[in-house]
Amino acid sequence: MNRELLRSVALGETEADIVIRNGTLVNVMTKELQENIDIAIKGERIAYIGNASHVIGNDTKIIDATDQYIAPGLMDGHMHVESTMLSVTEFAKAALLKGTTAIFMDPHEIANVLGTEGVRLMHEEGQQLPLKVFTTFPSCVPATTDLEDAGAALDEKDIEAGLQWDGVVGLGEVMNFPGVVYNDPKMIKEIEATMAARKTVTGHFPDGPTEMLQAYIASGVDSCHEAVAKEQALEKARLGMHIMIREGSAWQDVKEVIKIITEDGIDSANVSLVTDDIYPETLVEKGQINHVVRRAIEEGVDPVTAIQMVTINVARYFQMDKQLGSITPGKYADIILIDDLNKMEPSTVITNGELIVSDNELVKMIPEFQYPESAKNTVNLRDTLSATDFRLTTTNKQKVDINGIRVIENSARTEKMTTTLEVKDGVIKADLEQDVILLACIDRHHGTGQISLGFAQGFGLKSGAVASTVAHDSHNLLVMGVNEEDMALAANTLADYGGGMVVVENGEILAHVPMVIAGLMSDQPLEIVVEQVRKLEAAWKQLGCKIHAPFMTFSLIALPVIPEVRISNRGLVDVTKFELIDVIKN
Repeated sequence: MNRELLRSVALGETEADIVIRNGTLVNVMTKELQENIDIAIKGERIAYIGNASHVIGNDTKIIDATDQYIAPGLMDGHMHVESTMLSVTEFAKAALLKGTTAIFMDPHEIANVLGTEGVRLMHEEGQQLPLKVFTTFPSCVPATTDLEDAGAALDEKDIEAGLQWDGVVGLGEVMNFPGVVYNDPKMIKEIEATMAARKTVTGHFPDGPTEMLQAYIASGVDSCHEAVAKEQALEKARLGMHIMIREGSAWQDVKEVIKIITEDGIDSANVSLVTDDIYPETLVEKGQINHVVRRAIEEGVDPVTAIQMVTINVARYFQMDKQLGSITPGKYADIILIDDLNKMEPSTVITNGELIVSDNELVKMIPEFQYPESAKNTVNLRDTLSATDFRLTTTNKQKVDINGIRVIENSARTEKMTTTLEVKDGVIKADLEQDVILLACIDRHHGTGQISLGFAQGFGLKSGAVASTVAHDSHNLLVMGVNEEDMALAANTLADYGGGMVVVENGEILAHVPMVIAGLMSDQPLEIVVEQVRKLEAAWKQLGCKIHAPFMTFSLIALPVIPEVRISNRGLVDVTKFELIDVIKN
């Protein structure tokens, strides 16, 4: 940055490259709306704010912002690009149109499949884009060490090296909170290394007694996006945690958690809004982080306060407010123009002083990025699967009591389910009247042939089967269904295509979203993926599922760091005790 040049523009000695004229500035520094303001840009930076007539020359581009609001570019402080099913490049195209100019991604999904190489690929892809892509280096790969098997593992040396990469701004969400609290050497070294590098340690604490929470915070972890109730968020905020309020496609926490501001009236300076996980249809139909801002406004938050929570608050949390997060002299010229603050739909987007979106259209070419073959064909099964692989057998003659998983609509959490199921010819059967269906998690990384079997409740499937290689966080092969034959077809289909999501009924493939990049992301354009996902959602409904975003809820059924019960390739996991439990009750 040439600060001398910025000073020269401010003094009127040098003309600006761009001047945005006569808009209403959303000043996130003072929480004001300032009318009739001009913004002068030189190169990548903001040079002057006010009446900018003295910096306009013959070559200055004028953007008329009359009757529009001028706001800082929106920043998503915690999200996983992999959950969009898109490459970073395709995601960026959609996000920029929605006013997102910076994201802080945690690529721990691809890390669980490809290790450091996967993180490097996504990180490097992000560095060539007009969207600012910052990385928090994954901290828990796998999420737990004794309950599941991922495709790769990262240790403290990997993390120490990754923290030195340009654009890596902190440690990804520290999900292994029991390991932190009880002094797991690996977790402690990761946190200490991040703090020594003067970078941010992001957190993940879904539930636990206050003693455990405070031990976790004392370790150096100082944010959390897992609060689902006002009381949880208020306790964490009072203890100094940066509260990230999540509104994704499947888990939607704004309605309850925003009450810490609208009801309790706490200072919002240490609160931000994040997406965490959203899928392509949400991007197109509702938006990206602008949708979360809109939801906060709908729940009673002042629009300027809501915008602060995705601009200056985020920048301050990541210690980047000297460069980002506000429209002030010297900062990066990341700016959006909005007609209506309540609707939060930008018509113009500028990043690094360059016009990217004009009249709701991308006007800048986005460079393509090619993933190597080593990042593809990552479904490694020992054998082709058959119906018999999905039959849970018992020596009991007629009935058996089982432990299972009950999902909760629009929640990342699950509940422990217990019930009695019929046994036929030594095989435990699904029970559609109880909404209890078959569930399996298969090692897809190491070709061991390992399969764990169980039961799920809450999806409402009446026929067919579904499968996914998106199975947070180890991303083994998840299969669920009413009959074993369709389950085998679903699993084998994904193995043949290198991963993705699929819906099968009566031996026929109803919908399929191929995800060839690590079994997590498509290599296709946004428009194609959106159409595939719409067909996928319709196919879930055809099988009888009525819950919202079922494939995202399904993808979390294997995540053994969020209560209450999950399934991994090793078996059924009681997350409240961090131990494997039997499916068949003794």
